[in-house]
Amino acid sequence: MPWKFNSREAVFVQIASRLRGEILRGKYQPDEQIPPVRQLAFEAAVNPNTMQKALSVLEEEGLLYSRGTVGRFVTTDRSALERCRETVRKDAVRHWIEEAAALGITREELLHYISEEGEKSE
Repeated sequence: MPWKFNSREAVFVQIASRLRGEILRGKYQPDEQIPPVRQLAFEAAVNPNTMQKALSVLEEEGLLYSRGTVGRFVTTDRSALERCRETVRKDAVRHWIEEAAALGITREELLHYISEEGEKSE
């Protein structure tokens, strides 16, 4: 089934974000080979060049590395993985704050809502 994309940001950015999340959640383990570009492109129903661009972004971030013609693998560098996790967390919080501000929600109210929802899920 093709992946779903929105029209607000470039498809390669959305692909990189999805694969980044899969790596950080452990779908692909350190030193594990990810599927080839053409296979991922087929699954996502995108042009292989688009998938290639997304994978290049993840290589630049240090999450993937290439073994020449063998393929791409998830980094074994735990500090690179942790830096990426921290960046993703900070970006998410920044997004929540911006969205809340746009809705007229103060930081204090946002913290209250987060705490309230956290208690419900425990």
